[in-house]
This record gives sequence, C-alpha cells and structure tokens, in this order.
Amino acid sequence: MERPVPGGLRGEKEEEEEEEVERVLVSEHSWRPCPTARRRVRGCLQWVKRQLFRVGEDWYFLFILGVLMATISFTMDIIVSRLHLAHMWLYREIGDIGVLKYLSWTLYPMALAAFSTGFSQSITPHSGGSGIPELKTILMGVVLEDYLAIQNFGAKVVGLTCTLTCGSTLFLGKVGPYVHLSAMAAAYLGKMRTTVTREYENKFKQHEMLVAAQAVGVATVFGAPISGVLFSIEVMSPHFAVRDYWRGFFAATCGAFMFRLLAVFNSEQGKAGRAAHAPSSSLPSPGGIFGVLTPKPTPSFLSPFPETIAAVFKSDLKIDFPFDLLETFFFLILGIVCGIVACAYLFCQRWMMVAVKKNRLTAKLLATDKPVYTVLVVLLLASVTFPPGLGQFMASRLTMKEHLISLFDNRTWSLLAPNASGVAKPGGLWQEWDHPSATIYGTLTFFLLMKFWMLILATTLPLPAGYFMPIFIYGAAIGRLMGEAVALLFPQGLHSEGPPRPIIPAGYALAGAAAFAGSVTHAVSTALLVCEATGHLGHVLPTVLAVLVANAISQKNQPSFYDAGIIVKKLPYLPPIRSRHIA
Repeated sequence: MERPVPGGLRGEKEEEEEEEVERVLVSEHSWRPCPTARRRVRGCLQWVKRQLFRVGEDWYFLFILGVLMATISFTMDIIVSRLHLAHMWLYREIGDIGVLKYLSWTLYPMALAAFSTGFSQSITPHSGGSGIPELKTILMGVVLEDYLAIQNFGAKVVGLTCTLTCGSTLFLGKVGPYVHLSAMAAAYLGKMRTTVTREYENKFKQHEMLVAAQAVGVATVFGAPISGVLFSIEVMSPHFAVRDYWRGFFAATCGAFMFRLLAVFNSEQGKAGRAAHAPSSSLPSPGGIFGVLTPKPTPSFLSPFPETIAAVFKSDLKIDFPFDLLETFFFLILGIVCGIVACAYLFCQRWMMVAVKKNRLTAKLLATDKPVYTVLVVLLLASVTFPPGLGQFMASRLTMKEHLISLFDNRTWSLLAPNASGVAKPGGLWQEWDHPSATIYGTLTFFLLMKFWMLILATTLPLPAGYFMPIFIYGAAIGRLMGEAVALLFPQGLHSEGPPRPIIPAGYALAGAAAFAGSVTHAVSTALLVCEATGHLGHVLPTVLAVLVANAISQKNQPSFYDAGIIVKKLPYLPPIRSRHIA
C-alpha cells in the first residue's frame, strides 16, 4: 500500500525557491545601479590595465621591491643609530666608576645579541648567518623548504636590527641578511603578481625576481646600483641571463635612489631640528658678527647649491693629481698583502666553523642553548673592546660607519699627530686612532691583529649578521697602515716628473678595502663598489690593480667566503667550488 506524499511540503519548497530568486533579483537591481556607466568605467579600467601592462607587469613589481627594501633599510639604520646613541649616553652618564662602565659596555650588547638569537631562532632556524650560501643553492635549482617564506621576514628584520645595534663590539654588518630579506620580499611579490595577473606560477619569473632581489639587497645598503648588480652576478649566480641584468639594474637603481633620497631628507630634517633648538645667545646680532648685516641662512633646498644625493660614506678626496705613476708599485704590493691575508682569513674561518661543530661543549650549546653560546662569545668580545682597556688601542668607541669615514680621511695622520694637543675639531675621528702611549702605526697594527681572530669568532654566532662590511673595514685598515708607512718613508712624495706631490694614505685605504673584500668574496666589482659608495674616482686604476692581484692569489688557493659556508654546511651545490689547485 503506497503512502501518500505530503503535497504541502513540496509546495513550501517551491515557494521558498521562488522567494529566494525574487530576493536575488531585487538585491541586484537595488545594489547595482547605472549598468551603462559601470560598463564604461569597467572598460576604462581594462584599457588602463592593458596600457600599463604593455611593457610587462614585472617592472612594476621590481619598482615596488626596490622602494620597499630601501625604505626598510633606511628605517633600520635610523633605529640602529638611535639605540646606539642611547648606549653611548648611558655609558657617559654613569660616571667614572669602572665597574659600572664595564657593565654598561658589556651587558647592553649581550642582551641585544641574546634577544636576536633567541627571537630569530624561535621563529625559524634559517635566520642565522648571512643567508647567501643558501641563496646560491636555491638559484642553482635546489629547493630549500620554507627558506623564503614571508613569515621569516619579521624575525630576520628584528634580529638583524638587534645585531647591528651592538656596534663595533660584534663588528658585524647587514649585507648578507639584507640580501636574504630582499629575496623573501621578492618571493612574496612574485606570488602577488600571479594573483593579480591570474596566471599560473612561473618558475622562470620567480628566478628573475630572486636575481633582481640580490642586486637590490646590495644596492640599498651601499646606495650603489651598478656595483650591486655586478656583485650579485659574481657572488650569487654562476649563470646569469642578460634579461636578468636589466631587471636587476632597474630594481637596484630604484632602491639606491630611494635610499639616498631618504638619507638626504633625513639630513635636512636634522639640520632644521638643530637650528630650531639652537640657543638664542649663539645667534649673531642683527648687525652680523663683523658689523655687516648677515643674512639669515637659507635652507639647502632653497639655496642655489642644495645638498643633492650624496655618497653613503662621504670622503673629502678631491685631489687634482691623486697618485703618481711610481706609486703603482706600492698598490701592487698592497694587493699581494691583501691576497695573502685573505687566504689566511679564509682558512682560519673555515677551520673555526668545523672546530665549533666538532667540539662537544660548543656543539651542545649550539644544538640546545644558542643564546647561551651567543652571550659567552659577546662577553669575550665586549671585554676586549672595553674602551678603558684594550679598546683604547682599537678605536672601539667608533661605529662601523665612523671607522670607514675615519680611515678614508684625506689627511695624513702622521703629520697631524704632533699637533693633536690642540683643541679637537668636530668630526676629528682620526684622533680615536692616536693614543699617547702608541703611535697611529701601533694602533692600526693592534687593530688588525685583534680583529683578525675576533672576526673569525664572530662568524660562529647563530644570529642574523652580515660579514661583508667587517672585511671591508679590515681591508681599509690594511690600506691605511700601508699608506701611512709610505708617507713616512717618502715625506716629500713620489714624482716621476714635475713638482713633488704628497702621498695620500686615504687612496691606499680605498684600494685596501676593495682588494681585501674582493679577495675574500672572489669578486672584482668591489673596486666599483668603493667608487660608488665614496663618490671618488681618482684612485680607480690602482684600486682595480690591487683587486685583480688579490683575487689572483686568493682564488688560486682558497674558496670564497660564501663557498666555504656551502662546504661547511654541506649544502647541495652542483658546480665544483673547490680551488683549481689540484694538489
């Protein structure tokens, strides 16, 4: 016997469906008015999109990448400078109590380094070191899981900021980690590009974005777009496409221009703030200082000669005749010295990395308690650089940027030292190298001997840190010492013809910085990087000569710094990276 189907239930469902259709029609009619105008606006937007993307949507994302990384780099530098000033203020305000000064000098970097290690390692284990060895393996086609995830971006930024705030105590830089940050930002922008364009994920496009990110990372640190691209070609990519060169150069130029523009704007704001807070008693009278009506100072952006985009490391090397032909022999010797020291540095650094992993105590600390290992190493380094102690012979109160500016000083320190008893002029950073009980030659030599093993020990720390800037400063110190020695041996200068011209030790510092950094990283573009970062082209020829000689020595005997990291970490890297010396 069949059961009757309740017709009321079927009727209720049909009524509900009709009401839902009517509701949708009413909502579409009430919330989407003016279909003709909307159609025209949609057509205009599609036309604008076609016109904008006619040259390719990649260029817009490269522009965003350059501007974004330049802004982050500049903001990071501002925060680091503020925190360093706070540390120096605390060190000065404590007084002459030795114990308190020692605690303020050591505890501040210890706390920052421990926080950098703990915070970054708790989020991602890939945040330690520079990140360039891993990026080299990624560009060769090896997939490293979660190494370029955007979640690691904040951990790397915070950790790197804390590391840089430690200053010359740790003596670490930001180039390598910032290249890693640029790569993470590029990977994320690549995913955004696929979402905007509604295309499938393209591996070739991702590779192009990563290559451009390397150039952006170097360019936004030094404000040097050309050498940033060349350095990324030499160090990062063994196989480099021509189209990647132009994309990387465009992104690096945008980043370098934005970084220098922000630096100029910040300097203008600083000048305006100092002028606003100047005491009224220091202002001249309406009649001027010498009885003549003195006009008010015009802001630099209104003056006929405003401060334009300047070099990152300003130097006063404005010389009509920078070097004599006979000095080429000493630049050649400088290249040989830098190459030999670079080989010793690379060998000792690789040995230290292996020894730290094999030692039971350090291996256990690095496996379980990385912040504890960081605190112990930073305590040792901070104790050595304590200014009333050994730090007074190493100019430890200077920041890393002040180290470079002082070493690039145009004057000859051996001539200024006898007259240093007078009142110190503002910005006289060279006086940090002049100690009463030791000459400038003694302080520079002691600086080189101590920083050699301190740099090697600092590379074992499991925190975000770069290692290019420390070797850059170390090479500048080698060149400065040799330049001062040549100026001492030839006080009247060398001249093949014409009147005698004095020796310029700052030129040797430029060549030494480029030669040592190039020999450690196996790159020749450091010669151009020095010229772009300082804005001085007078010593480009002897600098290139010293870089070539130093690279010939180091490449023959040792792998580069980043290749040594690949060897120690046992990363899957395809091309042979060992030395050509078969024996």
